[in-house]
Amino acid sequence: MSNYFTDNADIVFHLEHLNLEEIVSLLEDDYKEAETYPFAPTDYSDALENYRKVLEIVGDIAANVVAPRAAEVDASGSVFEDGNVEYAEGTQEALAQLAQAELMGFTLPREYGGINFPTTIYVMAIEIISRGDASLMNLFGLQDIGHTIAKFGDEQQREEFLPKFASGECTGAMVLTEPDAGSDLQAVRLQAYEKDGQWYLRGVKRFITNGCGDILLVLARSEAGTRDGRGLSLFVCYGDDTVKVRRIENKLGIHGSPTCELQFNDTPAQLIGKRKFGLIKYVMELMNGARLGVAAQALGISQAAYEEALKYAQAREQFGQKIYHIPVVTNMLIDMRVTLESNRSLLYATAKWVDLKDRLEERIAALKASEKPYEEENSRFKEASRVAAVLTPIAKYILTECANQICNDALQIHGGAGYMKEFPIERLVRDARITNIYEGTSQLQIVAATGGVINDVLAGEYDRWEARSYKGVLLKLTDYLKEIREIFQDSLKYVLDKQDKYFQDVAAKELVEIYSSIYIGYLLLDEAEVESRKVFIANRYIVSALATARRHAEAIKNEQFADLLHADKILI
Repeated sequence: MSNYFTDNADIVFHLEHLNLEEIVSLLEDDYKEAETYPFAPTDYSDALENYRKVLEIVGDIAANVVAPRAAEVDASGSVFEDGNVEYAEGTQEALAQLAQAELMGFTLPREYGGINFPTTIYVMAIEIISRGDASLMNLFGLQDIGHTIAKFGDEQQREEFLPKFASGECTGAMVLTEPDAGSDLQAVRLQAYEKDGQWYLRGVKRFITNGCGDILLVLARSEAGTRDGRGLSLFVCYGDDTVKVRRIENKLGIHGSPTCELQFNDTPAQLIGKRKFGLIKYVMELMNGARLGVAAQALGISQAAYEEALKYAQAREQFGQKIYHIPVVTNMLIDMRVTLESNRSLLYATAKWVDLKDRLEERIAALKASEKPYEEENSRFKEASRVAAVLTPIAKYILTECANQICNDALQIHGGAGYMKEFPIERLVRDARITNIYEGTSQLQIVAATGGVINDVLAGEYDRWEARSYKGVLLKLTDYLKEIREIFQDSLKYVLDKQDKYFQDVAAKELVEIYSSIYIGYLLLDEAEVESRKVFIANRYIVSALATARRHAEAIKNEQFADLLHADKILI
């Protein structure tokens, strides 16, 4: 039987070499959790073995339950009738298997029925599930809702909602978008009002993934007369009879995940955290988690597309040979493999920084409560927060754009057959297309990353890497990475010296891509030091990244974007 964890040597490699020791120690309260919970790890090796076993279960379910039903789920989709939404039969079966395996509370504390795993391991699981069926990830990957309640809700709310998520009894939804408030969530208008000590919600939401869920996290305007984000608060409510599903969308892809339009008719709700912090604090954290999840979803789709292309190329004969041996096809497959592995390195490194940020934040809260000093932890928390804030949008941007490219190339390798619904690649192309749109478009990810890139947030990381000694062919690759960094610094200086905010904005994409390639390149170098197979991946990626950086620098300095200043004359 197949297993999407053990069959993927690269995921196994990362689990063995990521070194989550500090993160796990913080998460497990220096392994004191084992004193209360019999299945909690007693040390890091024990924790790592737990993670391996659980990922094997996820891999088994993804390969043998989820993937075989993906085509059927895509064909039937969710059914909307008389205001009720019913999942496809294959989706129901998969969710039942995941709940039975106790996998619906990945990052939730054990006291509420969760398994208390790091975000990094959860991201691995999301990738594996997404390889089986991307639409299922939109249900499995909504566990961030429970995490948000765990972090910002009160104890009564945690006790009420979290066990229902962890057991799989309830699914959830992030209810943010409105007809006139898509990317601009400050424009949210759904009304939250208080009467006799009870909050109620009234209004319409649109494009809500799994809007038919049992428990809903809703962004609403709690401060009458306000127009910006400071008037918004976050609420939790049940999807009861006061919440009407008006329709589900007829979408291009991810058919197994219902996307709903909702009407709230004086729905009873509970305030999460403090008033006015809904968007500026709680939803921003929720969205960052969702962006990491979508990046993992895109990677899972990419892996599935690569596997389909490789299998087809090794079977299809043209001109008396397998097309796998035609150099232009072979080159496409190699590029896909290098992109897959470099993207995985970026994703897991990003998740690790998010984990470190969250764990340090929890440790600081505990130290404050016990009136112990926390200056060192606070300094590291601030650094981890800055790094996570720039890497998260970068990962979402790069992995989702690459997913579309990999799927397109995989379909091209299939030729005309790939355009037919009989082949899985047709579905994968459709499923990939949403990933660089929802939870913030690629363009918004560039905007989100630009501040950190311009302020060179990763400079300390790059300095530490440059100070290291690499040997053999890796030494030459470090010279290439240093050159890319010089190209970035020179390009950035050129942009900033112009003192033109508009020019800075239009050059942002190129700056972000150059900057990101340095980080990914060094990740691959570190991997190549411990795994000889990774030398080829690092070499191919870094050589290509250098050529791209030079091209981006030329575009910036030759003012290729000057025409944007006259866009109205050109486009109208």
